[in-house]
Amino acid sequence: MLFDVLFLFWLIGTKQVSWKHQNEIIASSGFFLTALFTVLTHSTFSYFMHFLAISMFIGVLNYPKVRSLVNAALISIVALFQSQGIFAKLLSGTGMKGRTIGGLLWKARIFIIPVFIIFLFVGLYSFSNPVFGDMVNNLGLGIQNTFNFIFEGLDFFLLLTFLLCLFISIYLFTQIPNKGYVEQDINAIEVLDRDKKKRPRWFKLTGLKNEYKAGVFLLLILNALLLILNVLDVYWVWFNFAWEGQTLKQFVHEGTYLLIFSILISMAVVLYFFRGNLNFYAKNKLLKYLGYIWLIQNGVLVISVGIRNFRYIEYFSLAYKRIGVILFLVLALYGLYTVARKIQFKKSAFYLFKSNALVLYSVLIVASFVNWDSFIAKYNFAHANTSYLHLNYMASLSDKSLPHLDKSLTELTQINAIQNEKYGFEYTMQPEEYRRIVNNRKLDFKKKWESKNILSWNLPEYLAYKELFPN
Repeated sequence: MLFDVLFLFWLIGTKQVSWKHQNEIIASSGFFLTALFTVLTHSTFSYFMHFLAISMFIGVLNYPKVRSLVNAALISIVALFQSQGIFAKLLSGTGMKGRTIGGLLWKARIFIIPVFIIFLFVGLYSFSNPVFGDMVNNLGLGIQNTFNFIFEGLDFFLLLTFLLCLFISIYLFTQIPNKGYVEQDINAIEVLDRDKKKRPRWFKLTGLKNEYKAGVFLLLILNALLLILNVLDVYWVWFNFAWEGQTLKQFVHEGTYLLIFSILISMAVVLYFFRGNLNFYAKNKLLKYLGYIWLIQNGVLVISVGIRNFRYIEYFSLAYKRIGVILFLVLALYGLYTVARKIQFKKSAFYLFKSNALVLYSVLIVASFVNWDSFIAKYNFAHANTSYLHLNYMASLSDKSLPHLDKSLTELTQINAIQNEKYGFEYTMQPEEYRRIVNNRKLDFKKKWESKNILSWNLPEYLAYKELFPN
């Protein structure tokens, strides 16, 4: 966070950030907020999101007028490697008295073969003459001792850290927009235009009328199949669900995988049939209606998967994947909404990717602010009388959740009795074992926290330490 703040002030001081464009504001806000979240939340997810936010921010710095975060990400990925080449070129162009480093290295190439030949003959003479071999070995030991003396105090980990930070700094401070992706972003359209040019076709079946008939046929069959599935889900999952002791893992995962596949297919179908002039075909109303029905049915499928997931949480408490499914369902509903807008207003694929990338980025930024480990720990123990409490999983949560994991043996024994009566799964950890693990983790955490300096300070672990060890 300290580095990010200095970097941001440097950008402001050198007037490289203007905040005149929407994505420039979004990317810089994401960059600064996730920098704070690494300290305020201090989770692996917050660090991952911060690196993603940095990448997005650099893409926008390279081209502030970028209209899509997808293109900003592509520009940033290319810049990661292009910037290193530019730095190497600049470095090779520096030197003394008109002689560049690159030029000196190029001229030095003529000595490579002679040096190789010299080493080859030294080796041959060493094998053929023991006295000469001893002289070479003594010389080699002397050189080795000299190098050992020079590098004795060298911290190779520090050297690697320096090289890594140099690589990152070159990427951050060298702005070079990729012309190809910039032109792609400039030329992209959000609303389709009718293409009046006649193009050669391989088969007559690809004519507009036949393409329309193919689309109607495909969507009719897909809607019929999905209708059957949705009717079954509404009956069994929405209104007639009965838990009979099963783990429900497959119950949720099957629905989620089906949903992902269905949404990808639906977007692909819509992108194909509404990619061009079929949008302007005068008699395409039936195809549009079938498209809307297909999207609505996918929305019902989203709700069904959501209900499955909430059933899973109801009986088996919270976990990261179950939270991830909730976030995915929110994004899926928005994705279906944008596909519907594409059909209604003749939007382009660029519009779809631009809109969904923005919402995806925003949702992930917000999600990175939540201390999920503590949230999961509090929720699961609070619902231990009604939901399954997987003590093995709870014991694996991060140190910042330790105050919520720290339960007395009496509390754990009471919970265990309820759990055994309701579930009785064989892999349940016993209260004594869980208590021992948490106590050991508390002692380890105390040592680690007290050995940290200001550069390792973070809010959740600080609060956890204060709560666990108030004195």
